[in-house]
Amino acid sequence: MVTGGAGFLGSHVVAALRSRPGHDVVVPRKRDYDLVDRGAARRLIEDSRPDLVIHLAARVGGIGANRENPGSFFFENLMMGVQLLEECRLQEVAKVVTIGTICAYPKLTPVPFREEDLWNGYPEETNAPYGLAKKMLLVQGQAYRQQYGMSVVHLLPVNLYGPGDNFDPGSSHVIPALIKKVQDALDSRSGRIEVWGTGKASREFLYVEDAARGICAAAEVYDGPEPVNLGAGFEISIRELTHVIARLMGFEGEIVWDPTKPDGQPRRSLDTSRAESLFGFRASTSFEEGLRRTIAWYRQRR
Repeated sequence: MVTGGAGFLGSHVVAALRSRPGHDVVVPRKRDYDLVDRGAARRLIEDSRPDLVIHLAARVGGIGANRENPGSFFFENLMMGVQLLEECRLQEVAKVVTIGTICAYPKLTPVPFREEDLWNGYPEETNAPYGLAKKMLLVQGQAYRQQYGMSVVHLLPVNLYGPGDNFDPGSSHVIPALIKKVQDALDSRSGRIEVWGTGKASREFLYVEDAARGICAAAEVYDGPEPVNLGAGFEISIRELTHVIARLMGFEGEIVWDPTKPDGQPRRSLDTSRAESLFGFRASTSFEEGLRRTIAWYRQRR
């Protein structure tokens, strides 16, 4: 069973699972099972009787959405995870894979982020409520493993992008937001785009199909208490990212930066050696190729 299996990452995980013989994959929908409600979480496990649960369902968004909704982002993400994992325990689900977030890392974590640094400070303030809510899945999973012998593993994916991403300007992350800004400028023949922040912050990006492959590998092979980073192993500034997207899309106008808007966490880049050593995962899609596929997908469907 893949919660959030109809979403951006979830749809790619479901496709990867269904490509393997012998997997019957259940994809619950929120309208039928709202996991913020404990009774719905119980019914879901009773109705589907899964051997493996991959918990991807989440309330997510970019910096703006996190700043506007810190309370609901914290409450909904915490309750979905805590209640689902408890029902999996009570109904003896064999294995659960929980998906955390890079937002759980401390604001000033040394680069590259190593899993051992996860508890060495408070997360970046603009998305700390979301990051901490997801971080509790790690705590709960480790506690359940210790007390009940339950098989729960926790993965920490870096920022994702790719076909099927969310391009809503009110809640999208940086890559789809920039693609939409550039395309809108091209469509309107505008000679400028405006981008949040100074452009100095850096990020690492993982192509969504690579992320899905990594999650499936962990579900199949890994069974340990320690969290595991999923990333691509590179770092790029938001300023450079913006220029790359503009070049790939054929935009030659002015890029205006708005330093009154937040940059978010100063740097993000992961040490991905643990994933490679524990379940053989390494990202295989080059960044520009992934961007080209994402841009093409958006242009075909906008």
